[in-house]
Amino acid sequence: MGTGGEVTGIDHVQLAMPEGGEDAARAFYAGVLGLAEVAKPAHLAVNGGCWFAGGTAHIHLGVEREFRPARKAHPALLIDDLDRFAARLEAAGVAFTPGKPLDGYVRGDIADPFGNRIELMQLL
Repeated sequence: MGTGGEVTGIDHVQLAMPEGGEDAARAFYAGVLGLAEVAKPAHLAVNGGCWFAGGTAHIHLGVEREFRPARKAHPALLIDDLDRFAARLEAAGVAFTPGKPLDGYVRGDIADPFGNRIELMQLL
């Protein structure tokens, strides 16, 4: 450690989405989760998809022609008040499934409009 060349963090997590899903992605990631859309560089925007950020969480959605949702692999987003956030999700029609206990956290899962798993975690 401290010798240079170390991993210092995660810049973003990329999830796949089907072609033409940008409006659904915006409605969910910006409208429901409250993340801000970030403009993709022009040379990448031609491929479709969209990017979002909130706090230190950066999620990129890229178009995958033979799309299959990620049900095991997932990002885990930190939430400051999971009960309140889950109630907001339920009001928006997003099912929240409480997770199994994990020391130091309360947690649960949701799925994006494409079926990708997203874990939500609150530090205790």
